[in-house]
Amino acid sequence: MDEPVTQAEQVEVVELDGDRLSRAELRLIVERKAACVISEEAWIRVHESRRRIEEQVAAGKIIYGVNTGFGKLSDVSIDAEDVGLLQLNLLRADAVGVGEPLPASVVRAMLVLRANALAKGYSGIRAETLQLLVDCLNRGIHPIVPSKGSLGASGDLAPLAHMALILVGEGYAEYEGERLPGKVALERAGLAAVKLGAKEGLALINGTQCMTGVGAIAITEAEHLGLAADMAACLTMEALRGIIDAFSPELLATRPHKELELVAGRIRTWLDGSRRITQQGELRVQDAYSIRCIPQVHGASWQAWGYAEDKILTEMNATTDNPIVLEDGRVLSGGQFHGQPIALAMDLLKIAAAEWANISERRIERLVNPQLSGLSPFLAPNPGLECGLMVAQYAAAALVSENKVLAHPASVDSIPSSANQEDHVSMGTIAARQSREIIANAARVIAIEMICASQAIYLQQAEDDLAPRTRQHLEWVREIIPPLTTDTAISEQIEILAQALLAEAIV
Repeated sequence: MDEPVTQAEQVEVVELDGDRLSRAELRLIVERKAACVISEEAWIRVHESRRRIEEQVAAGKIIYGVNTGFGKLSDVSIDAEDVGLLQLNLLRADAVGVGEPLPASVVRAMLVLRANALAKGYSGIRAETLQLLVDCLNRGIHPIVPSKGSLGASGDLAPLAHMALILVGEGYAEYEGERLPGKVALERAGLAAVKLGAKEGLALINGTQCMTGVGAIAITEAEHLGLAADMAACLTMEALRGIIDAFSPELLATRPHKELELVAGRIRTWLDGSRRITQQGELRVQDAYSIRCIPQVHGASWQAWGYAEDKILTEMNATTDNPIVLEDGRVLSGGQFHGQPIALAMDLLKIAAAEWANISERRIERLVNPQLSGLSPFLAPNPGLECGLMVAQYAAAALVSENKVLAHPASVDSIPSSANQEDHVSMGTIAARQSREIIANAARVIAIEMICASQAIYLQQAEDDLAPRTRQHLEWVREIIPPLTTDTAISEQIEILAQALLAEAIV
């Protein structure tokens, strides 16, 4: 689990106003434990939103989830003296998540995204409740949130309920490396639980912050994966003496998808100065599709990534509550909590990441198959006595096969809930979790390609002929896994390399 951060280490501060949170700022909070504050303008909106709710309650108006039951029970009126208990009961009843806990990074993302959504001033939350949410984030109190159990509408009820229970001194949290009851965690951090008022439980859990938090992390990991895939392709082209003509800007301009040229331009830049790369007709007329079509296949995945990133950025700064307290005083019920925009985006990201791995595995086969590469079988120094990287290709094939199962769109499924009142749901949280699984698998495949390309370059003693940029990356790969001089177990190195590829962007 993440190590707690001291106040002295929190040198960076991110201001939340509900409208301008960026991926870079989210990473600062999630990874570097930057502190959060709510902007002054946001506090004004929060106070006004709360005032409107209290006025409506005092006037005896019927408002869903404020003085009525939830879901199919929305036609049950709640007495004024019980509106606080109604909100507490909501958290307790909805905390039904199961499975392994979400990692602390995802929980931190959930906390900041929920705080940012509440800062928009449409949810009717009290200032003290929102401040406690921010305090938990800043002091490293990470609620224990089971990973499974959300339908993705009405938002991420179960995960967010587990998150919110900490604020009332219930549930469990990780604090300073210990798993503690919520009340104990708050006390050790010098904080006190709140007693919920009208609508506050609903304001805390009716939203898409679990799927969006997972999705935001997945977007960054997928960005790093795509850059790694482009670099792996460069190493393979160096190893197999690929033809550069297929990456010509004049050629690609005849099919003007900008992502195709972005990939091709990156590869041309990274391969600049190589004495290994060939021209059309020099050694062969055409390369196989897995090399010749890199701009088209990688570029299409980048297109899908761009769509998914846009939807995540929008959702990071959106109100996903119900009902919503409008500035004109109306409190309207709608479907802003429905996760379909994120569900579709995450399903598309799953396919994009799976395709980076699919084409990479085909390049791996070209590297290890002597009939395709002209190199030593399976890149073994002593083939026959040694198997070389034969079974590394098996592992890559298994990973891409698993990804094909995971890539089935979660968003095409819907199971009605709440006695058919909530009769269409998104399954967006499932899609988001699966996207990270696929991305992790794809990173392992890309790592295997880099290892195979490195070995092929080693066997040809071609290091001095590489482009400066690919040679630099090759040296980094070899710090993790040196060239194989005999059969060696490399599973640990594959995993280390894959995690390193996801952690930072190749530039």
